[in-house]
Amino acid sequence: MGARGKVKKSKKETFREEEEDNEDNTSNTMPSSRPNARQHMQQLQRLQEKDPEFYEFLKEHDKDLLEFNDEDIDEDVETEMDDEELQGDAGPEDVEHPSTTEETEEKSSKNVITSAMVDTWCNAIRENAKLGAVRSLMKAFRTACHYGDDDGDAAAKFSVMSSSVFNKIMLFVLSEMDGILRTLLKLPPSGGKKETITGLMNTKQWKNYNHLVKSYLGNALHVLNQMTDMEMISFTLRRLRYSVIFLAAFPSMLRRFIKVALHFWGTGGGALPVVSFLFVRDLCIRVGSDCLDECIRGIYKAYVLNCQFVNATKLHHIRFLGNCVIELLGLDLRAAYQHAFVFIRQLAMILREALTMKTKEAFRKVYEWKYMNCLELWVGAICGYSSEADFRPLAYPMTQIIYGVARLVPSARYFPLRLSCARMLNRIAASTGTFIPVSMLLLDMLEMKELNRSPTGGVGNAIDLRTILKVSKPTIRTRSFQEACVFSVVEELAEHLAQWSYSVAFFELSFIPTVRLRNFCKSTKVERFRRETRQLISQIDSNSEFINQKRRSISFLPNDPAATSFLEDEKKSGASPLSQFVATLREKAQQRNESLTESSVLVGAKSSIFGSKVAESDEDDDNRNEEGAAAFSSSWLPGSDSKAKNHKEEKKKKKRKKESQEEAAMDEDVVEDLILSSDEEGGNDIGSFKGQGSDQEEPEPPSPKHQTKKRKPFLELSKNKAQFRSKKRKKAN
Repeated sequence: MGARGKVKKSKKETFREEEEDNEDNTSNTMPSSRPNARQHMQQLQRLQEKDPEFYEFLKEHDKDLLEFNDEDIDEDVETEMDDEELQGDAGPEDVEHPSTTEETEEKSSKNVITSAMVDTWCNAIRENAKLGAVRSLMKAFRTACHYGDDDGDAAAKFSVMSSSVFNKIMLFVLSEMDGILRTLLKLPPSGGKKETITGLMNTKQWKNYNHLVKSYLGNALHVLNQMTDMEMISFTLRRLRYSVIFLAAFPSMLRRFIKVALHFWGTGGGALPVVSFLFVRDLCIRVGSDCLDECIRGIYKAYVLNCQFVNATKLHHIRFLGNCVIELLGLDLRAAYQHAFVFIRQLAMILREALTMKTKEAFRKVYEWKYMNCLELWVGAICGYSSEADFRPLAYPMTQIIYGVARLVPSARYFPLRLSCARMLNRIAASTGTFIPVSMLLLDMLEMKELNRSPTGGVGNAIDLRTILKVSKPTIRTRSFQEACVFSVVEELAEHLAQWSYSVAFFELSFIPTVRLRNFCKSTKVERFRRETRQLISQIDSNSEFINQKRRSISFLPNDPAATSFLEDEKKSGASPLSQFVATLREKAQQRNESLTESSVLVGAKSSIFGSKVAESDEDDDNRNEEGAAAFSSSWLPGSDSKAKNHKEEKKKKKRKKESQEEAAMDEDVVEDLILSSDEEGGNDIGSFKGQGSDQEEPEPPSPKHQTKKRKPFLELSKNKAQFRSKKRKKAN
């Protein structure tokens, strides 16, 4: 049974009874207000009286220390537990009258969390639904998540545990805590939306137990930032998906969860990208429009940061990321349209700058992978939602942008980029049923002088035109490049004409392309190119004859509305000669692409499973527990060995980053003005950038190492005193 299934009806009654018993004693169980802060303030007052000279020195050199108050100390989100609760089965007599030696031994035993203690708490929760055991376990969970932190809680009741105890705590809490919290808060066992939590926040249950919710989510977020194992992160996120509704009550924590999940979505391996995306998607569905806006902005920025470079293997990963963005946009097309319009407009502004400035730097901002992958993303979104009235108007501006990009630099070196633009235009035309003059763009490429000459650069290496944007001058003269270009142009031209192979006006539409193809056959000196082109011309002629025979039996004009239903049955069966010819060309192209790809790697073992299979596996609690046991079976503890490894990895990353920046300054194309969001979100957001191209570092999840740590007042005071004395000695000398 799962987290929600294990909390039975009897447990609910027990929890509620304890809740009623504890409501009157809430004020008595709250901890005293931060003695350390008070002690420090009293010390500062005594210092001002005894040594005013040193106090003036502190005013001058460390004013923040004097302005220290109670609010500067982080208050733990949990209430302190009584000694009886923390000790489990220990009686009050063991705590109330200890001798000095016994007290020392008792404290040292308290600081160690044993497997027996964890088993006692878990059994008490399962069998008797003890609220004290829940609090004790949450305290242990906090210790597990913060284990090994540099700024650990000195007043923590627990501070030592083994890896097996860590694994046991993590497994139980992540598997069961959602059901326990729902029982305490009197919520349904699953589901819920933002309105549910909003209504709950005024109740007694929320006031009594919201600290448990915040502790669970906050500590889970902390340990996510520390984890490096992909399976452990996947299991943790998968379990937290059931509790995303609680994040509606904590907007700040919600934003941090979004950043971390999007980081894992863009950079994770295995099944982690899928799990992270499903987590973000559930957030958008449960929390609502406010969360959706932030997720759309964040996922687009994360996509841009992870699509700057393309090769045959990474192409699959980028397509997966693009499909995830398109899926998220579909949750609310009206809201998504607003964001899509802004981002597409930014792409248009970059193109306009290149057309007006006509400088090398301006061209580089357009002719790079980041820009092209953004075009691919929005083309995919328009094609995916072309039947929706909210998204269809974006087809026209996208067509204009793509056409402008293709004609920006009419050079054979950018042949692969122009082919990519032609493919995108064909996709928009096919999905929207709109005629786009793609044939003119493709035929201009065929008439370039570099393709009409015999290859003088030898055979050359095989080239995958999908993974490059620009080729070198020697490559243009190779036989393999010329063949790849001509074959690709023929394929795309056939795709374009096949879309209209059932149109009543096909003969007129194909007349000019046929004339220009015949001219290319006469001018080219390469027999293989003549053979490919003649085959396409033959199919166009056959299709024209096929359409003309059907036209003889009709009486309406080409611009008549009845023309839209012309040859509707033949179109469904794919009976035209061009449609059959295109089917064979697609098979050949697929075989050619597979031979060029060294390896075909999908993102994760479950990256293609978005539907019922994932849902079924998530509902199977036994499978989840087995996966969790496997994930948390390592001897990993946060803050121990992993911190040293992370420190070394960070050094390596910085070194690699510096080297890549130097190389990028020489080779890479850079977009400097691709600002994807307003500056209101700050520079700490994942993916917030001003388009620095290859100079951008991959997004890191927010880590406690990089957060501003609270000052240790007594240590700082002693340091300042030492500085004050040394200065005084120098003046005396």
